[in-house]
Amino acid sequence: MKKLCCLWILILIGLNLVAQTTSRKVAAVRTSLPIKLDGEINEEAWKSAAVITDLVEMRPTFGQVEDKRNRSELYILYNDNAIYFGGILHEASRDSISSELAGRDAVGVNDFVGIIFDTYQDKINGLGFFVTALGEQFDVKYAIGNNEDMSWNAVYHTASKITSEGWSFEMEIPYSAIRFSKNQIQQWGMNIIRRRAKSGKQFSWSPVNPANFGFMNQAGTLTDITDIKPPLRLSFSPYLSSYLTHNPFAPDQKWDASINGGMDLKYGISDAFTMDMTLVPDFGQVQSDNQVLNLTPFEVRYDEYRPFFNEGTELFNKGNLFYSRRVGGQPIHFGDVSNNLAPGESIVRNPTETKLLNATKISGRTPKKLGIGFFNAITRPEYARVADNDKVEYEVQTSPLTNYNVLVLDQAMKHNSSVTLVNTNVWRSGTDYDANVTSVLWDIYDKNVDWNVWGQVAHSWIMGREAPGKTTSGYYYNAFIGKVKGRFSFDIHRFYADDKYDQRDMGYFTNNNYVTHGFYAGYKWLKPKSFYNNIYLNVNANYSEMAIPKRYQYLRINANTNSQLKNLWVVGFNGDFRPEAHDYYEPRVNGKMVKLPTSYMTGLFISSNRAKKYSASVEFYQRISSKYDYAGRDIFFGNSYRFNNKLTIGLSSFVGFYDHDFGFAYVGASDSSVFGLRDRRTVENVLETKYNFNNKMGITFRLRHYWSQVEYTRFFNLKNDGEVEDLARASQNPDNNVNYFNIDMVYTWQFAPGSFLNIAWKNAGALFDQDVETKYFNNLSNTLNDPQQNTLSVKVIYYLDYLKLKRKS
Repeated sequence: MKKLCCLWILILIGLNLVAQTTSRKVAAVRTSLPIKLDGEINEEAWKSAAVITDLVEMRPTFGQVEDKRNRSELYILYNDNAIYFGGILHEASRDSISSELAGRDAVGVNDFVGIIFDTYQDKINGLGFFVTALGEQFDVKYAIGNNEDMSWNAVYHTASKITSEGWSFEMEIPYSAIRFSKNQIQQWGMNIIRRRAKSGKQFSWSPVNPANFGFMNQAGTLTDITDIKPPLRLSFSPYLSSYLTHNPFAPDQKWDASINGGMDLKYGISDAFTMDMTLVPDFGQVQSDNQVLNLTPFEVRYDEYRPFFNEGTELFNKGNLFYSRRVGGQPIHFGDVSNNLAPGESIVRNPTETKLLNATKISGRTPKKLGIGFFNAITRPEYARVADNDKVEYEVQTSPLTNYNVLVLDQAMKHNSSVTLVNTNVWRSGTDYDANVTSVLWDIYDKNVDWNVWGQVAHSWIMGREAPGKTTSGYYYNAFIGKVKGRFSFDIHRFYADDKYDQRDMGYFTNNNYVTHGFYAGYKWLKPKSFYNNIYLNVNANYSEMAIPKRYQYLRINANTNSQLKNLWVVGFNGDFRPEAHDYYEPRVNGKMVKLPTSYMTGLFISSNRAKKYSASVEFYQRISSKYDYAGRDIFFGNSYRFNNKLTIGLSSFVGFYDHDFGFAYVGASDSSVFGLRDRRTVENVLETKYNFNNKMGITFRLRHYWSQVEYTRFFNLKNDGEVEDLARASQNPDNNVNYFNIDMVYTWQFAPGSFLNIAWKNAGALFDQDVETKYFNNLSNTLNDPQQNTLSVKVIYYLDYLKLKRKS
């Protein structure tokens, strides 16, 4: 490792640094004249506006000034209430405009333009407001590096118009949508982004060199903003929803009706801090989870679709200690109900989720660049119902009243650097255990943002899980050092967790007790040449051992390359090599280890130009192991067709074939671990249809069918040395045949800024069997013929802004 580090340093000394570019400045202009948002730049006010032209290409050819035939003429104004941003985006031909009604917060294949503000000029955080050629909005919150959070939402006003010369737009961003100081004269970090999708070109006002690290640190400056005051930021979003639910497994099998009500509240505590609160929330219309058959010893990590837990959580996600699905997730004693049934007892009801009563987020950043975030949520107690031999029902508590907390202090410093403290805490009422994790993170860059040292130290305390009054503590750290700027980048890193560290109560967690060393090295060709616009190449490797006692676990070596071609197709290749591994978790019995055979993988992927009416992507991966003649193949094919700017239909299919797959089967007598060779088949089909009537109203339809079958053909008994020996006869049947079927269909109408009417129909079906059915369409037919759960819901969300209500009164 020492020799390798020295070699890297010698290589770095010989590399030329990418030339610095000078950021731009423009003076803000105040107006008292009215502006009517109709997408046309014809009001008198625009004649006095600050004018911005000559945007600079970001990609594929950095540094080129935009062509005069496709030039941008952009204008910025402000008054006591809002920032106004407008412009004319010329196109040599109207046919070169890429426009699609994709829906709110969906970029699609659209041309777009947007303005981004860093109001405190910390050169790390920013808020972006964008509009497409058809007047649809999407907004983005920017954080360290190039991180983009598109779940953040603001209420602002836009209008666009396509003309024979291109398209024009107007945007009004009220001060209630952003945060800024009370200073009489202010300067904001600012950049402007324009995309021309069919050409594959993206432009910025202040040059953004893709070879350099970071995005907001390359922004320009909007100067001389004078005498504006942060308004009282107070808004309410009350909702009313109604559900009709048919549960075929309920005793009466009738449709159940329910009515729910609650409210989201947003309050500007100060010019820099905002409180978001959700009271009695309703997440029944969010997309269904992509459930899968899990053959691993660890839980599946599912995506978060609940808006409150997605929006504005960049502070809370630091350190990867907050997995929001824990809040309102499965009760901690869910499995205990079936495990503790007395003879003759049966489960009547056992909720799979806990009910969220309320949740609050407070976040912001002081003038001295200290970011503060506080999150709190409370879930109510949950109970299962069990019937005894006499059909008398009684309740069993599966989850107590629980409080979840996250506290984050994030001090931003010069040159994109920061130091962060994160604390997560889970408190449970009664005799159930509590958990606390505290972590310190650092992310330090040199003056030119060439080099980076980053990492984290965390300590966990679990109170009362092993025994009442007993606290178990553990610690974890990771450390990186690397070069982040320029065409060549690299890092070397180390991860360590002792055998007591545990963050599962608030964060996602698989295992502890490891020490892992590794490196990453990447090289970029960013200047377009003969057949490509760019090429990215990287190699990485990780070597892991058990920490206590020190024992070998695995070595993994991986290489990837991908390139955007001149026709805007993307192609890539990857591969990895995994020598024999010692797995201490796959046996599912403490103290046992299994030797996993050597394997290697090769793969490729191809994606066509997404701006075309028809686009497709193909991925193929193959993993081979000579031991047991294992061959695993993953094939993905996705395609979509855009019939017009309103209707798009897409179908994606995944097929996995795994022959002679070696893996865990079951735990046998006397804690013996039984393994086997299994043939696995997995098929997933997802059909998605989108039809938008206009830029405020649309319907989405998503159908997913997932099938996975596992059939064991040979069994082994795991020996103490990690090897296996043939088992003449299996005492259990570990075969599996699993189907999941979901439909999510949602009609959305934004009838006023921030206000929505949603009508949703959801269908869910699942079929589990140990009789393996090898034909896909038989599985689909059997699943559809099995009882399905259906839900029809209507939800109205009405946005109320205090300042507008006050002005009207």
